[in-house]
Amino acid sequence: MGDLNQIKKEYEETTQKLGDPELISSPEKLEELSKKYRTLKKTIEKLEEIDEIKKVISENEEIVRAREDSDLVTLAEQELTGLFSKKESLEKELKEISSDEKNGEKALNGPAIIEIRGGTGGDEAALFAAELFRMYTKYAQKNGWKTNVLSLHSSDLDGIKEVIFEINDKNAFSKLQFESGVHRIQRIPETEKSGRIHTSTVTVAVLPKPTQTQMILNPQDLKIDTFRSSGPGGQLVNKRESAVRITHLPTGIVVASQQARTQAENREYALSVIRAKLLAAKIEEENAKISKTRKTQIGTGERSEKIRTYNFPQDRITDHRIKKNWHHIEKIIDGNIEEIIEELEKQNNQ
Repeated sequence: MGDLNQIKKEYEETTQKLGDPELISSPEKLEELSKKYRTLKKTIEKLEEIDEIKKVISENEEIVRAREDSDLVTLAEQELTGLFSKKESLEKELKEISSDEKNGEKALNGPAIIEIRGGTGGDEAALFAAELFRMYTKYAQKNGWKTNVLSLHSSDLDGIKEVIFEINDKNAFSKLQFESGVHRIQRIPETEKSGRIHTSTVTVAVLPKPTQTQMILNPQDLKIDTFRSSGPGGQLVNKRESAVRITHLPTGIVVASQQARTQAENREYALSVIRAKLLAAKIEEENAKISKTRKTQIGTGERSEKIRTYNFPQDRITDHRIKKNWHHIEKIIDGNIEEIIEELEKQNNQ
């Protein structure tokens, strides 16, 4: 990461810049400097801890070499084992901080916006979309995370054509980011009389939810339409034009929301999704510029990428990216996806 004195100097300069009153009128610059400030602060703290441990290690090694007091030597040798382990752990943490700053794709930690859409397979795909929605929301509940549905389009037979929802927790995106892609299901539908196995697909997109300062929207770039909600909520929701459709003109992104009772809430929901989509596109563009070497076997998370198959007849879930299988599908679909998420995180870190 560099010389500690040089980093401290840069930290002091950044702190002074953050004190500039004019920064209030430049949210993007403020966010950029704030990130730099946090990174430098963490780096200094880790380097100072490592330096302190190195001093203690040096003192203990001197005691061991001197061999003047056997009890003291034994104590020093025992302490050295823990010190070396702590030093290695701190150096790993420092490397992660340095790597995040260098490659510009800091592991985004924060709330997530998730889109689930039924793909090929008609009613069966819609039913599978509903099951995945239930799986992620139950996983969120198990972790004590709050969920909020922004947009929902149901189908017949209790299926879901499309659902967009947010999970509001600081760890939501980092935990669920590798769920993006095509999920495939193989099973015999209840309506299938001949016992034939059907294959259906659902696309999942996991987006980081940005703050308003991270992704500023120009009002002139937005076309906002209102219409009557067709969803549940009683006569009040259906009589008033509470639903909102927002088009981001430069990109053509269109988001509609009608879940909330008020137009203001639906407007904010739709804006949240647009910000998330724009940030995701920006991150994808930046990552593509960095280098191909940063791509791991986990993949790019594109919608077209088939990532996982849920084979019900064989009670097996296969993640094609890491070529690993799990059993007990019903238990996993019930929100118990910890093992899969942990394995994907492990593989990505490697």
